[in-house]
Amino acid sequence: MRTTALQACRSGIQSLSRPPTTSSLLRLPSCRQASSSTTPPPRPNPYARKSIPKPTTTSKAPPPNPSPSPSPAAAAADELFIPEAPHTHDIDPSFNPPIHNPSASPPSASFTTAISSPGSPFPPSDNGIDWSSSFHGLSTIAFSPETSAILMAPLDPIDVEMKPDGIIYLPEIKYRRILNRAFGPGAWGLAPRGELVVGEKVVTREYALVVHGRFVAQARGECQYFGEDNIPTAGEGCKSNALMRCCKDLGIASELWDPRFIREFKKKHCQEIWVEHVATGKKRKVWTRKDGEPMYPYKVSKGGVSSSSASSGRGDLGPVI
Repeated sequence: MRTTALQACRSGIQSLSRPPTTSSLLRLPSCRQASSSTTPPPRPNPYARKSIPKPTTTSKAPPPNPSPSPSPAAAAADELFIPEAPHTHDIDPSFNPPIHNPSASPPSASFTTAISSPGSPFPPSDNGIDWSSSFHGLSTIAFSPETSAILMAPLDPIDVEMKPDGIIYLPEIKYRRILNRAFGPGAWGLAPRGELVVGEKVVTREYALVVHGRFVAQARGECQYFGEDNIPTAGEGCKSNALMRCCKDLGIASELWDPRFIREFKKKHCQEIWVEHVATGKKRKVWTRKDGEPMYPYKVSKGGVSSSSASSGRGDLGPVI
């Protein structure tokens, strides 16, 4: 057994000491080639700078020969015809937003019919003018000097009223009286420029002031309401508010927008006093005229101290219209 092992060791040593044969040398390059063929190719560098080709210069084409100018008759024939723009309403008459009041019952059919007019609610007048969209007669001629003197006459202090928050205003009926003196009853009117828009707490509508068949001014009135039953009354208040705003263009009661006049008026004719609520007894400060009393439910508090408009910091509040 030892002999067999010694012979195996000798044969192994002899095989190691032998030089490599030609076949074994030829197999080495093939292995290297196989290993090199499995190596992936190098990835291109995405950040490598690329050369931008220069644009080729092209010669400009010569301008075409000018054509001879057409004759006036041909130019008139080629002129495009522009049609006249149709008259449209400022507000879509079909627009009637729902009244959002979850606690109230749905409106009746008669009430809905009363506040919405189907079809065309503003037919043209006898002279063919549609006052819902027309500006006929705007700035054509001035009013006479006598009429202008009535419109721009100084305000009588006795006509000016004051709200508890210190805002002075002229009652709406005084505007109507001035218009009647200037133009005469029936010579002026308010033309609706759209449907009454009913919001969640306010109604609004646009009106145009027409005098002697001429468009004079346009304004949008607004008025708050607190329930469905108050919408018709709010619609009338909206019309009065639009009339007051239209009268600004005629110079009526222009002093109410003059801060200096407001300060002087409040200093001479108004005061700020402490009042007491009749039911709850709570006290607060309100503005009143010196020749007037606080409105119900307030009464003058005992020991109430009045202050001038200069000390309150609110002496320049005019009408918010």
